[in-house]
Amino acid sequence: MHLQRNFSRKLSTILSLVLLVFSVELATSQSIKELPVLNLGFDQINKENYPDKWNLWGTGYKITPDSSQKFSGNYSVRIEPVGEWKKGQFGSPHIAIPAKYSGKEIELSGYLKLDNVQNGEAGLLLRIDGKNGSLQFDNMQNRNTHGTIDWKKYSIKLPLPEEAVTIYVAALHTGTGTVWADNFELKIDGKNFSSAPLKKIKEYKADLDHAFDKGSGIQIVAADKKMVEDLTVLGKVWGLLKYYHPAVARGDVNADYELFRILPSVLSSKNKQERNERILSAINKLGQLSAIAREKELKETDIKLKPDLKWIEDTNELGEALSKKLLEVRHSQRSGDHYYIDLAPGVENPVFKNENSYASMAIPDDGFRILALYKYWNMIQYYFPYKHLIGEDWNAVLPEFIPKFVNARDQKSYTLTALELIARIHDTHANVWGNKYLEQTIKGTRRLPFQTIFVEDKLMVTAYYSDTLSIKDKVKVGDIISKINGQEVEVLVKQQLPYTPASNYPTQLRDLARTLLRSNENELTLEMIRAGKRTVITLPTVESKFLNTSIDYNPDPKKPGFYVMENNIGYVFPARYKNEDLPAIKKMFSSTKGIIVDMRCYPSAFMPFTFGEYIKSKSGPFVKFTTGAIDEPGLFKFGNTLRNGGGLGENYKGKVVVIVNELSQSQAEYTTMAFQSSPNVTVIGSTTAGADGNVSRFVLPGGISTMISGIGVYYPDGTETQRVGVKIDIPLKPTIKGITSGRDELLEKAVEVILSDNR
Repeated sequence: MHLQRNFSRKLSTILSLVLLVFSVELATSQSIKELPVLNLGFDQINKENYPDKWNLWGTGYKITPDSSQKFSGNYSVRIEPVGEWKKGQFGSPHIAIPAKYSGKEIELSGYLKLDNVQNGEAGLLLRIDGKNGSLQFDNMQNRNTHGTIDWKKYSIKLPLPEEAVTIYVAALHTGTGTVWADNFELKIDGKNFSSAPLKKIKEYKADLDHAFDKGSGIQIVAADKKMVEDLTVLGKVWGLLKYYHPAVARGDVNADYELFRILPSVLSSKNKQERNERILSAINKLGQLSAIAREKELKETDIKLKPDLKWIEDTNELGEALSKKLLEVRHSQRSGDHYYIDLAPGVENPVFKNENSYASMAIPDDGFRILALYKYWNMIQYYFPYKHLIGEDWNAVLPEFIPKFVNARDQKSYTLTALELIARIHDTHANVWGNKYLEQTIKGTRRLPFQTIFVEDKLMVTAYYSDTLSIKDKVKVGDIISKINGQEVEVLVKQQLPYTPASNYPTQLRDLARTLLRSNENELTLEMIRAGKRTVITLPTVESKFLNTSIDYNPDPKKPGFYVMENNIGYVFPARYKNEDLPAIKKMFSSTKGIIVDMRCYPSAFMPFTFGEYIKSKSGPFVKFTTGAIDEPGLFKFGNTLRNGGGLGENYKGKVVVIVNELSQSQAEYTTMAFQSSPNVTVIGSTTAGADGNVSRFVLPGGISTMISGIGVYYPDGTETQRVGVKIDIPLKPTIKGITSGRDELLEKAVEVILSDNR
């Protein structure tokens, strides 16, 4: 998320917000009428003493006009909690604008004033929806705006997709204290949105196909060997047609519903030959193919991945005629425009557009479940930049999961099957995000009020979320949990690993440490080990929403983001750092012996070209990317190498140590790469989350929202970062002994490195 600076920080919280907002508004988003006066300055007040035209998302907050605190005009809007504040609540005054304007970039700006905002953040919010959900989103939570701040202007910029339907403009308050907002302004390509040219509404034949809106009508009794073979072939052919056939690219065909038209005849085919003939007949109905495309002339050194299409030459499986037709499709002339896929401007991660989420289908029928599998498998097949790192033959995953999706006939099994499939790509960005059923019914809404992590492969208590029911008297930091409700923790880990998406094992353990103690039960029984002695204790659980679990990423939120430690060593915690702090940091750290950057968090500001310039005196490369292609799906090629350093001003000449672990993810990893390209930087710690690159979101049938890392991120020499994480100079992990005695062994090592004469 480093290039667009969007919402991977506090991802589950933010996506829960997105999905909650989306579920409330989707029903009305496509019938919004032109508003004659948008009231972006909040000066128009209606009869109910409410900012006219504005509505409120969220619960536990109220909004009122305020004439005593305003930036300009007569009023601002005041946002504050009502009654006792509870974690997870938010208040967001918003207004909806039809996205009928043409342009490349949209900018929301506005003024905010904060009074003692704690336990959360404030910000502007800009969301752009298409007909099937959110296309672009930013709510400024990655900027960590809190505390007391006088009137200050903020802004958000996002690409404006052509398929946008509705633009949502909002302010956001997620904590305690009071927030005021005033004088909002919306621009498209630098001009007031109202003067932007109107876009031409393009109609697609695919949008007019509603044949299966109420269900596929397909029933599958059981998936025997022949059926699995037939559905495997159909799934691959369907995906090739979706991304390669010109008729589908033009939007002439609803790919989802064309599947339901051919699926019954494939299921009823008596043999391989009949199956292939029926598939070929369906392809021919899509129309004539255009001329053969001219092959791209690319250097082998520029190519990271080539399309995996060897299977279409298998005449033994497909027959001569079908194989020939698929080769014609593969080589047909295609433009750079596609109904189902786009590349984000400036970044080029895939944008999966015009994908219906079928969110109203809590339990998709047999046809829609097969569709969900086909959608996901082919998205990975053609647009996942790290398919070569999955660790198994992706072609073998499709037939494996066909029986699983066929038999996933209830909401729990369908959700878990989708989660298991997502976990197979080994990408920490990939999960089932914001799914109410998964979070509330399967994982549970209650948990024990203390923090646990895996240390030396043992589940260990490391901190407290609260002292509810005097938990500190019963459980001590350093206690090892060996059993949960009578089951060995090691056994529970093995059971849950297939349903724990992450790039590597340390990151799976990171996430499991947070979920194993979740439940819908009012109590959990633990076997604990303390000082070699085992005891069994039953503890009451607490509703998770009442616990401040943000200490998982920000253990000392009241501490400053930078200060000078003992031994005259500068310390920076990026989760609390802002780029506007840099002048003060330069002054404070000017005579220090070294700087420690504690990257065991998610940065609240984009640092590679600000702080990175400060600690890197000479310009040099630090990263390069791979991106996919619309005209040749499955191809990933390297782009230019990005450089930093060598900026104007005084550079820091001393040693810099960056601390990382499994909490260091995405932008934290990218920022570490930028820093460690300086010869003065040493990286210590353990395997990072191994998930880098801007994310691409999409929703599977039944409202299963997920994401993938959308671009490949590499060191300049081509070294992988996905799954393996960043390069580490001094490997080091915390120990049970160290944590029990209250020591931060990684921080101690960082101090030692700086004070040592030998790097």
